[in-house]
Amino acid sequence: MKKAYSLVNLTKAKDQEAVQSICIKQIQLGEQKQEFNKRPAKTSRHSLSRSVSQSSTDSSVYSDSSEDESSPRDRLQKNSRGQSDFCVRNIRRAECGRREIELAQQEMPALMVLRKRAEGERPLAGAKVVGCTHITAQIAVLIETLSVLGAQCRWAACNIYSTQNAVAAALAERGISVFAWKGESEDDFWWCVDRSVSLEAWQPNMILDDGGDLTHWIYKKYPSLFKKVKGIVEESVTGVHRLYQLSKAGRLCVPAINVNDSVTKQKFDNLYCCRESILDGLKRTTDVMFGGKQVVVCGYGEVGKGCCAALKALGAIVYITEVDPICALQACMDGFRLVKLSEVVRHVDMVITCTGNKNVVGREHLDRMKNGCIVCNMGHSNTEIDVGSLRTPELTWERVRSQVDHVIWPDGKRIALLAEGRLLNLSCSTMPTFVLSITATTQALALIELYNAPEGRYKQDVYLLPKKMDEYVASLHLPTFDAHLTELSDEQAKYLGLNKYGPFKPNYYR
Repeated sequence: MKKAYSLVNLTKAKDQEAVQSICIKQIQLGEQKQEFNKRPAKTSRHSLSRSVSQSSTDSSVYSDSSEDESSPRDRLQKNSRGQSDFCVRNIRRAECGRREIELAQQEMPALMVLRKRAEGERPLAGAKVVGCTHITAQIAVLIETLSVLGAQCRWAACNIYSTQNAVAAALAERGISVFAWKGESEDDFWWCVDRSVSLEAWQPNMILDDGGDLTHWIYKKYPSLFKKVKGIVEESVTGVHRLYQLSKAGRLCVPAINVNDSVTKQKFDNLYCCRESILDGLKRTTDVMFGGKQVVVCGYGEVGKGCCAALKALGAIVYITEVDPICALQACMDGFRLVKLSEVVRHVDMVITCTGNKNVVGREHLDRMKNGCIVCNMGHSNTEIDVGSLRTPELTWERVRSQVDHVIWPDGKRIALLAEGRLLNLSCSTMPTFVLSITATTQALALIELYNAPEGRYKQDVYLLPKKMDEYVASLHLPTFDAHLTELSDEQAKYLGLNKYGPFKPNYYR
């Protein structure tokens, strides 16, 4: 019989009874009238792949300039063990990808600690995890950690531009069934998602998703398989929104953990990661100077806050658009001017979306932008900029470099559209590994918790992470800074009404 394993085993809290009694506050569902976000119409399998040309980022290990431009679907590849249950751009680049993964491991201390502490007990033994996330060196460390902990993994990419081909090859060389390459067409994307799921001899019992596409695909195409899944872990605003829709409609038949709204995701990945990567993505694609530029950032959530802090530090003049009065007041008190997009769109040099919403920048805004305006998206969903409205006969598209298109109006005005409205930092640059370590560790612990939870702990609903898990993830990263926590005395803990070993924040803390 498999040894019971839960969050308590990992945290080794002295008061285990207190930890086990933590109740995750269920998220109450508001009225949601929107249906699942739909992807754009399918394109030819080869057209999008051929449109991805060499860029300033392609001089790195991820360069594909020497690779066959035909779709990997048309070629049979095998790794050194003779295995062929994968589809990547070029399996011969596995050695380059392995070096990238080893480099990422040095900046992901918590996952390395998790491997050492839990390897012997293999808490995910028997777990069959199907994942749909960005496939980067950092996510490869997560995937291989799950394998060390006993899980079998099959993986697809959640973004057609963010896959690091050498890393995907390295995973395939190690025996991970990965189906992804940079520059997939829309048809390729769904083919890869389906291949990660549909295998007669292998049926997933856990889902790790980023955006909800994988969950939605299994729910729609394989409903009987969906009912057998033990749990779902979702890390994005878009994906969580889709889970809420399923739950409200009474169609979510498995428990799910909302990682996106965990403190470790919101305050670290969304804020600090975007604060550093927004500048990297813009510099690599446009070589723009930020000092004195007028920029409007749509949305002042954690992603928007990170972007604004970075832009302001380099001398940009930043405006904010926001629907939430609380976030709007924060923007005002942080020294930003709150405006409507229509008020400033004629004058700004850049428009950056950070909302996760739909049609935040519409054709009416795009028509009024000044010549040379840079338009990009830092939110998860590719629906924030109405790119479809730009694909009309009167407008000309000119590919400048990889992920950079000039859209030209009949009068000669042009705007620079980055990554066709998809996520800028993962499509056009890289992200700080240490911050991604925090989110990846949270995802791993959430999978362990759901997979090993006794029957009845989680019902068929969407749950928040317990604060004990958030605090444990944070504590694993503190040694990197040679940081030393203060311990409460018994008297102090009693005064505050806390367990001296945590959790130190209530479940509703955000």
